Amino acid sequence: MAWNWAAFTAAEPELAKIAEERFGAFTHHVLATLRKDGSPRTTGLEVRFLDGELWLGMMPNSLKALDLNRDPRFALHSAPDVELVDGDAKVGGRAVLVTDEATTARFVERLPMDLPESGMALFRAELTDASLARVEGDVMVLDIWHPGHLPRQVRRR
Repeated sequence: MAWNWAAFTAAEPELAKIAEERFGAFTHHVLATLRKDGSPRTTGLEVRFLDGELWLGMMPNSLKALDLNRDPRFALHSAPDVELVDGDAKVGGRAVLVTDEATTARFVERLPMDLPESGMALFRAELTDASLARVEGDVMVLDIWHPGHLPRQVRRR
């Protein structure tokens, strides 16, 4: 089961709010995709939250776009602060290629910069999991969520 960002926010508003804040705190994040041979590839990525969706935009012939077109599974890790004071967000799921020109045009209109001549590959994220890691004193606290389930918290020393 996979949910869009709006469904995640409706189900777990506090966790979604903190995750969105963590992704909004920095411009660049780490995207993990799968190469042809199944090995992982990590690359930098900017993300946007618009219209209840988490959007992944990239150059159309980039390796990450080719990876997602071949196998839509991904993991996305927010750029953490070094001390994990405010937490560290991760989401996983499937990236759905947007082929509707009107949707892409609405997305591009909201970008703070001009689109390169090469255009863009735009993907909408369908979430299969989300988590937030933070440090409280000498304890690592993990809040973990999967669609259709209550979040659980793991505390590790």
